[in-house]
Amino acid sequence: MRVEPKIFLNFIAFQVAWFACVLGGANDRALVGTLVVGAVIGLHLALAQRPLPEALLIAVAAVIGLIWDSWLVALGLMSYPTGNIAPGLAPYWIVAMWALFATALNLSMAWLKGRPWLAALFGAVGGPLAYLAGERLGGLQMPDPVVALGAQALGWAVLLPMLTRLATRLNGFGPVPPAAWSRVPQEARSNV
Repeated sequence: MRVEPKIFLNFIAFQVAWFACVLGGANDRALVGTLVVGAVIGLHLALAQRPLPEALLIAVAAVIGLIWDSWLVALGLMSYPTGNIAPGLAPYWIVAMWALFATALNLSMAWLKGRPWLAALFGAVGGPLAYLAGERLGGLQMPDPVVALGAQALGWAVLLPMLTRLATRLNGFGPVPPAAWSRVPQEARSNV
């Protein structure tokens, strides 16, 4: 099986930026990890055939992440040693990680699109495992890990299918959706 270079690059860049964010958050260098995420997002948008839908997907995922993780912080299920802008809000580097996650939805995680049950299962397992790894690396604390990881499992089981559905609509790497293509004037279509 041959892996497309963009997908492979996306997977590697995601891993590097994920570790940069978590280790930066753990070692009072949250800005460094966030800058790495910014570079990965810049590369991602530069490689996209249509950067605007990808940028919108990234922005929406960041807002969803801010709301979700801030809710967990406000409930006392998660706390973060660095990068906190205001009490009760998720740190900026976690929000950056949600933006980073969005860069994978149309590339290295595209296999989840159109499979909501698989996305829910993957989210229910993968989401908590990512937070557990982050906790083990020192990027966050969970006063009650069972409750925190249970909440993450439920949340990610809902959020990942929602995000993959959104990624299907906001795909800057795939073919132009027919609905969007029909709004392009006939003269412009004939010039393509």
